[in-house]
Amino acid sequence: MKAKGLLAILTVIGMLAVAGCSSQANGSDDAGKSSAGRTVVKVGLSDDVSPPFLSFDDNNKPIGYDMDYLAELQKRLPEYEFKYELGEEESQLIGTDAGKYAFAMNWFFKNPEREKKFLYPEHPFGYSVTALITKSDRDDIKSFENMTDKKLAPMSPAGGLRSIIKMYNENHPDKQVKVETMDNPSNGENMKLVAAGKADALFLNVITFDDVNKKLNLDLKVGGVISKEPVWLVFNKNQTELAKKIDAATQDMVADGTLGKLAEKWFKVDLFKDIAAIEKGYQSGKQ
Repeated sequence: MKAKGLLAILTVIGMLAVAGCSSQANGSDDAGKSSAGRTVVKVGLSDDVSPPFLSFDDNNKPIGYDMDYLAELQKRLPEYEFKYELGEEESQLIGTDAGKYAFAMNWFFKNPEREKKFLYPEHPFGYSVTALITKSDRDDIKSFENMTDKKLAPMSPAGGLRSIIKMYNENHPDKQVKVETMDNPSNGENMKLVAAGKADALFLNVITFDDVNKKLNLDLKVGGVISKEPVWLVFNKNQTELAKKIDAATQDMVADGTLGKLAEKWFKVDLFKDIAAIEKGYQSGKQ
């Protein structure tokens, strides 16, 4: 689902609640200062609705983990005033590289190409958890090692999930996971394959699994958590001071438990704990 039609509402009205102050469209002058004297920071946000990271309530107000995190940053860095603009991932990256945005937020992973162009903080603001999805009555699949003689549902030949399995196979030549590739496989159809016993497991992001299964209501579960992949803000290369301040604030939020509580609020599990604790949380039915 896209939210492009809400761009004007989001940038002019919706962010007032996040900024915690009067962030009107004419609230900054030529010097980059708000009417309250704060330094205005332009931020690129994803226009791709992906709950519980980001979605919109009935009043078109943006809500989710991302918005709570940004609101907490705003409170801890009162010298800045964040102003937001929705955009697709590529336009966000182009805009950040060109200096249109100080930083962008779109559940970015790290890769060598991006690290050459953008400034990454030292600490991620969250995690994307990947897992093997199985039928609820199966307890024999908890890791890739359990999949060497079993069938995995088809996967796209590209993308982060496929890269995780590729890396595992490179490091475990004697315990390979066989992957059948397919262009644009349907998560819903793959989940139906697992529920029908035509595949032993599906490798998927847990959030995606939860979202799809709310509609399908299949007898499936998180069989085993495989990884927690950090998600990052990306900064314009010139924004070293801002990046350091946001990184320090993020580190403080992890240390004082703020981000753990936000994760529990939106994901039902504290994603800042280790994988064993996260897996226990999912398998206890908290998700």
